[in-house]
Amino acid sequence: MKKLTWLVPALYILLLMLPIYWLVNMSFKTTNEILGTFSLWPNQFTLDNYIKIFTDPTWYNGYINSLSYVIMNTVISVTVALPAAYAFSRYRFLGDKHLFFWLLTNRMAPAAVFALPFFQLYSAINLFDTYLGVALAHGLFNIPLAVWILEGFMSGVPKQLDETAYVDGYSFPRFFTRIFMPTIAAGIGVTAFFCFMFSWVELLLAKTLTSVAAKPIAATMTRTASTSGYELGLLAAAGTLTIIPGAVVIYFVRNYIAKGFALGRV
Repeated sequence: MKKLTWLVPALYILLLMLPIYWLVNMSFKTTNEILGTFSLWPNQFTLDNYIKIFTDPTWYNGYINSLSYVIMNTVISVTVALPAAYAFSRYRFLGDKHLFFWLLTNRMAPAAVFALPFFQLYSAINLFDTYLGVALAHGLFNIPLAVWILEGFMSGVPKQLDETAYVDGYSFPRFFTRIFMPTIAAGIGVTAFFCFMFSWVELLLAKTLTSVAAKPIAATMTRTASTSGYELGLLAAAGTLTIIPGAVVIYFVRNYIAKGFALGRV
């Protein structure tokens, strides 16, 4: 019986990888082959779908736009959340717990609730269809999440570390950047990962607040619809390429993620 213990995780991994394999498999097929035959691999292997994406500015600009506002949002969210989380972790003030809970309530609300207010506000102040506009809108959800995660890591660091640094003559900015941030590096990595992934997969706000200049790839993928139906091969190729940025981020922060699940509030 013990020899079969590998069977359950193997089946689980197989089920997880099957949709990804099928997406990649479809990306090397034509739409006619996808609709006409059922095969585990392409009968007529083609790279036309990927060539279309990498040569059509409308397509590859979608990836550039998405990466631009996602990276901007991640930097803003982590930068703002670090001092806020430190304040919640180290100080007690009137209404601190209520304020901390209120931050999380923003994360609980669906994005559709804020789509129209953001649209009207951005149209009035010329932030519509800009990277900064989408990044700030995503910050409404990512900053509370970042504060919540980082506060858990910071609370795990003894306050004696702060006091010892002050006795040694460290100013607060120097202590925070030279000593404290390296101590919670795992928490910063985990926070950046979650901020990146949420902003990367979020579609409603990104599509509502953009039109051309900052249009994300997820919105561009709707162009595959035509009078003859969907260009399924092209859609599969675009979907395959959207997996790559997330996989790259996971690869570089994999050690931090493991520590985060073991030590922090994740």
